[in-house]
Amino acid sequence: MDELRALLAKHARPDLTTPIEDVLVSRTTAGGPPVPSMTGTILAFVAQGRKRIALGDRVHDYRAGQYLVASVDLPITGNYVDVSPAEPALGIGLVLRPDQVAELVLRNDLPRETRTPEGLAVSDATPELADAVTRLARLLDSPRDARALAPLVKQEILWRVMTGEQGAAVRQLGVRDSGLSHISRAVRWIRENYAESFKVENVARVAGMSESAFYRNFQAVTAMSPIQFQKQIRLQEARLLLATSRDVTGVSHRVGYDSPSQFSREYRRQFGTTPSRDATLRPRSVL
Repeated sequence: MDELRALLAKHARPDLTTPIEDVLVSRTTAGGPPVPSMTGTILAFVAQGRKRIALGDRVHDYRAGQYLVASVDLPITGNYVDVSPAEPALGIGLVLRPDQVAELVLRNDLPRETRTPEGLAVSDATPELADAVTRLARLLDSPRDARALAPLVKQEILWRVMTGEQGAAVRQLGVRDSGLSHISRAVRWIRENYAESFKVENVARVAGMSESAFYRNFQAVTAMSPIQFQKQIRLQEARLLLATSRDVTGVSHRVGYDSPSQFSREYRRQFGTTPSRDATLRPRSVL
């Protein structure tokens, strides 16, 4: 894995992007406290270091030689462990596109799972997957080759994952009527309407499921109830807003809280600090 580490260290940018579409590279030199973020739908391969991610009451540790699959865009908190400038965490990610997954499922008559999988899972990489990931990173040194070969290598990586331990989760991403796709619709609706109150039965209708089936499958995928999921989104959005505003009460109302005191309690429980302190300390634009 030495070659892969060297390539990732060479090509890492602050914004994670690379010249190859849907390929991200990260280099992190400090740990620090857990930071909230959204996963996106992604395959993340660790070449060096270790990361700990919490989703609801589930905690995932993954390290060099392992990969994480996020088949739904989920609110997480995460931090790197035991990293330093001398031993940075290095990783490469591939954004998962449902249309590309669907093409491989249909073309190869892959099995369709009936059980709804977890939305976040970690596995050991096979030698074949690690080899394909290294060849993809190698193309960052060869832009001309990358234009022709990167789509083929990305498809190979997708195939290795779809036929591996986490294959069911990725395959369902490309099947329109799968349980995962139904839950993804609900997740998208909650994210777009997080400041609004809702009844679970109405979100179940958006997902195209009965209320009982929806509730059961939503918890299986996200490790949270729909209301807990909404709260996570609200608090993450509030923390972003407090980066540029000291108006804690205004932010609490903007993200959907009627009670500023309830907002402050839940914010402190989530982030270990008060929103007023975050509003004072977090950097803000000079413009």
